[in-house]
Formats: sequence, structure tokens, C-alpha cells
Amino acid sequence: MRLFQQLSTLFLLIMCFVGFDISVYNLFTKRYINNTSEQMQAKSIELDKYLPFDDDSEVAETDTDFKLTENLPVVDGAAALYPVFSGFVNAVYPKESVIFDGENFTPESSLQYTNTLKAYKSVVDGGADIIFCAEPSDEQLQYAEEQGVELEFIPIGREAFVFIVNNENPVNNLTVEQIRGIYSGKYKNWSQVGGDNTIIDPVQRIEGSGSQSVMMSFMNGIQMKKNLFGFMGRAVGFSFRYYVSEIVENGRVKMLSVNGVYPDKENISSEKYPITVDFYAVYRKDNSNPNVKLLVEWILSDDGQEIIEKSGYVPIE
Repeated sequence: MRLFQQLSTLFLLIMCFVGFDISVYNLFTKRYINNTSEQMQAKSIELDKYLPFDDDSEVAETDTDFKLTENLPVVDGAAALYPVFSGFVNAVYPKESVIFDGENFTPESSLQYTNTLKAYKSVVDGGADIIFCAEPSDEQLQYAEEQGVELEFIPIGREAFVFIVNNENPVNNLTVEQIRGIYSGKYKNWSQVGGDNTIIDPVQRIEGSGSQSVMMSFMNGIQMKKNLFGFMGRAVGFSFRYYVSEIVENGRVKMLSVNGVYPDKENISSEKYPITVDFYAVYRKDNSNPNVKLLVEWILSDDGQEIIEKSGYVPIE
């Protein structure tokens, strides 16, 4: 009898621990995994997937008579735009100008990829001739000014700045005012913006990244705040449409309409979607390489704009 009581007590203790673990998983871990993991972050770009001059590459192609053979501008840029500027190199650079060691581009390669943060520093310091990025942060502009460098910004394409949530979130649309309210701390629960009674976790990006700089510009001077209890709820994140399109297609997250307009290519081109941003070719105004401006002029031509469109973006005109 005593042994039975001991076994019963042990069984009850085990069940209590199991119940506690399940509760913690459902209240915290599950929501965090489903809503604030890599699904809410921009996916990493696979460099070898868009390598120029590779038979298996998915890089966009176009037939063009414009070719560069010497004084090749070193190009770099944002992760989301890597397929675009890799397409430029594929179209007009010689094959031997790109050196990829299987993981990264070597220092001798005319094609580089260091992402927005390092690309802006590189173009100021003279490591890159042209970078392809969204607008810079105030700190990046300040760094250029401190170095006595004036940068030229040439719009070459257009993209939507989008907001994403887990596909199980019942919210499909937010207004500009609601988004600013979420990131300023005015709205802390999804029920305040048409959703269920769940805490909002407003996810931000790294300071100085292209998407974080655009987000700060979108906030129009309103300070962004983090929700201390956000990990207990459903997240909302932001990025560029191209950058999240693949995970949206996989059904893991969904892009929200803003002011009732969905961020598809037609609404970006017509500017019906309210948060449309340009991306730029950026170079130093004192760059003496004549091929820098020639390359930018070609990018703005029909052939260059075809690369942009085939890469999934919207041409500038």
C-alpha cells in the first residue's frame, strides 16, 4: 500500500512538471519561435545562388552591347540588392574580374558583398567605387561628412517597404498611424488594431541597416520603443518586399496591406502603396574613374532597368 502511494505521488509530480513545461511552451516558447525567430528577420542571401558567370546561377540576364574591360568600378551593396548588382556585373564585366572562393569574394574581386553597414563605410573610405543601397542613416551621412566626402545618390529602382507578421495572425491590414502607434508604444495589444487579445512585439533591425534607416525615416521623428513583454505575444517586423517574398511564398509569414493597399509590383509602380522607397547607386562625387558614371548611365538605360525588373524590383521610370 505504501509503495502504491509513493508511486502515485511520484506520478503526480511528473505530471505537474509535464504540465508546467507545456504551459511554458504554449505561453512563451511557442509564440517566440513562431513569431520572433528568423521568420521575422530578413533571410540571408546565398551568394553562390546569384553568382555572375555561373551556369547554375539565378542572376537576371540581359543582352547588351555595353561592356567594361578596364578601370572596373568595384561594386558593393545591401543584401537585398545583391542579386541586382550581381546582374549588372554579369552583363557588362569580364568573367575574370569576379573571384569567389566558395564562401566570399576575395579582396581582388570587382564584385564585393559586405551589406549596407560596411558598404557605406567602404564607399566613403574608397574601398568600393559604387554601392547599391537604400537611403543612409544619419550616422552614415555624418561619417561621410567627418571624412570630408560628398556622396552622389542616383535613384535606380523602386521598392516597397513592408510589414510582416506570422501567417496565423488574423490582422491583414494596418494604417500608417497604427504602425507608428505600435512602434512608439501607443498600441501594445493586437486587439487595439483589429486583432486578437495578444501582446504586440514590435521587432526592430540593426542600427545602420538599410531597413532600420528607412523605418526611422518612416517614423518621422517619433521615437521607437520596445515592448518589454513582447516575447509573450505576436511579433510584427519590417523589411523590403523582395527580401521577404520567398518566405511569404513558403507560407510562413504574410505581408500586411497598409492603408488598405497590398504591396505588389503594380501598386509599387503606381505608388498607390503608401510606403514606396527608391534605392540608389551611391558613389563619391570626387571619384575620378570615368567608368563609374558610365556604368550608372547604363543602369538607367533600358538594358540596366531590365535587370532591375527581372530581379523582382520596379524600374525607376
